Amino acid sequence: MPMTMTQKILADHAGLDSVAPGDLIEAKLDYVLGNDVTTPPAIKVFEQLGVKEVFDKDRVLMIQDHFTPNKDIKSAELNKTMRCFAREQNIRHYYELGRREMGIEHVIIPDNGIILPGDLIIGADSHTCTYGALGSFSTGVGSTDLACAMARGVTWFKVPEAIKVNLTGSLNEYVTGKDLILNIIGKIGVDGALYKSLEFDGEGIKSLSMDGRLTVCNMAIECGAKNGIFPVDDCTLKYISGTNPERYAKGEYKVYKADEDAEYSQVIDIDLSEIPLTVALPHLPSNIRKASECKDMKIDQVVIGSCTNGRLEDIGAAAAIFKGRKVHEDVRCIVIPGSQKVYRQALDNGWLQIFDDAGCVISTPTCGPCLGGHMGVLAKGERCVSTTNRNFVGRMGDVESEVILSGVPVAASSAILGRVGTPDEL
Repeated sequence: MPMTMTQKILADHAGLDSVAPGDLIEAKLDYVLGNDVTTPPAIKVFEQLGVKEVFDKDRVLMIQDHFTPNKDIKSAELNKTMRCFAREQNIRHYYELGRREMGIEHVIIPDNGIILPGDLIIGADSHTCTYGALGSFSTGVGSTDLACAMARGVTWFKVPEAIKVNLTGSLNEYVTGKDLILNIIGKIGVDGALYKSLEFDGEGIKSLSMDGRLTVCNMAIECGAKNGIFPVDDCTLKYISGTNPERYAKGEYKVYKADEDAEYSQVIDIDLSEIPLTVALPHLPSNIRKASECKDMKIDQVVIGSCTNGRLEDIGAAAAIFKGRKVHEDVRCIVIPGSQKVYRQALDNGWLQIFDDAGCVISTPTCGPCLGGHMGVLAKGERCVSTTNRNFVGRMGDVESEVILSGVPVAASSAILGRVGTPDEL
């Protein structure tokens, strides 16, 4: 039976020759992930199950990132709960504030070489779908499913249908993976891929960097997709040879390719050269406009970072635009490197000095303002251009505040101009 990439990975991990959309299966997990918000309730369920040890201390990932550094007493208690559990269970992949390997979960997991092609990972965070950029299957679950997965190392899935996104051409200057995924979401809607696999193909893929692919897969959930996934190519292999040279040299990964006659519920053709600099206006990621059409929208704040756009390429792109320029006097600009490694590289490259000279706030790696947690919460009536992934009502603060989603070039330009703007205006 012909299968897509996702279906082949699920079949293999379920020990089956083949699977079909709608099948209910139980699959073996390579990794399970939790953060400081979702792991504490999972720990409570884990203890209620009467289980004494996690299924594999080397395959459970626990990361402090959402309310880190702790914003209040309640968040400190959440972090303490996970920290104590990780120590009791001797969790190998526990990541604490300030360490070189630490940062936002969906930045450090691929950059630390944990996930490789062909892996299957679930995480109690909706943007776990990020890792499909590496040719793996990754998806988000709830805390109860996380608890059971920590105990057993397996979980159930309904095999998804697939949408094929065929990419041709190449992106224009300053246009990024963020603009691509916003255009896909705008085209099909926030539920256009509901419980389906978003599978990318076509010669246009080669023009997307690994950081760009990670951004695209990160936001697959914003159109309802169960997962997003890219085929493994030379770009993928070069990336993993750098992040985990030992496992790469041993060939401890598996490349899956969709069958040529695999069935898709829909095929979307996109010429990358036609993708414009794009923003998503409040209050849905699907409410897209050309950035050039929104130049009358004044702003109060800009956030550059998050699990969507806090990678080294993103921070470097922001520094290139801010160099020799100043943040507008009416705007607060917060730059959040996605990991301690990215922070240090930005420091070594002189980028942090550029941000400081421009008048930006430079934060420790954290999810912070993305979910309205801390480090940049909005007041009533304020408007923010953000490189994060969601702009729902009240997402970043007061229910009467507004979030405009964009890629890094538009966000940095807007911070300088004091309104929604583009690099060609600088």
